[in-house]
Amino acid sequence: MKLLAFDAASTACSAAVLVDDRIVAERFEIMARGQAEVLMPMIADVMAQAHLEVSALDALAVTIGPGAFTGMRIGLAAAHGLALASSLACVGLTTFEAVAYPAVAELRAGESLVTVIESKRAELFLQAFDGALNPLSEPLAESIERISVLLPAGPLLLAGDGAARVQETLGARARLSSSLSPRAAAFAPLAARRIAAGTLLLPLRPFYMRPPDAKPMLEQAIDG
Repeated sequence: MKLLAFDAASTACSAAVLVDDRIVAERFEIMARGQAEVLMPMIADVMAQAHLEVSALDALAVTIGPGAFTGMRIGLAAAHGLALASSLACVGLTTFEAVAYPAVAELRAGESLVTVIESKRAELFLQAFDGALNPLSEPLAESIERISVLLPAGPLLLAGDGAARVQETLGARARLSSSLSPRAAAFAPLAARRIAAGTLLLPLRPFYMRPPDAKPMLEQAIDG
């Protein structure tokens, strides 16, 4: 399988090409903003590194959120455009899943995995998973004061760009994963596995934890 994966929904921007279970090209940059200008050149760069045309791909994978509204829409618009132009299958992954998947390898016996995403507001976005990436909770948007009573009992591994804030509150009960932002090279194998298994795939629509303040024309185009 030849798969292009990318993310622009978070505090980073990344793209990677997976060929037959091996990452052959990748780019990853931490950035608070500017994904709209960086994403397409980054995709072109990894495709050039992989010596592939888009028409040679079998599938795409993209994060659908939660995350920055503009970044989510930019990533989804790029996925729609590339998929329609080349009739490609496209896998949507939540930011929770994209961050959690590489963190699973860090789990110790008895721990639960919790992905915590910054919202840039008072609440944090979080979801808990077990070692097989099965959800232990629904996606939640909660204040940091309430999070401790909503998390699974026992020791926790915290992933995501909001993990450090929660770890400060929980203390020794929780430790930090090295997976802080979605990285296309890390979640591409999950997308390929889901395609191969015939798993029901998520629709390519923004995954909002709360309604956006406005619905720009770009999102209307995505929804349409």
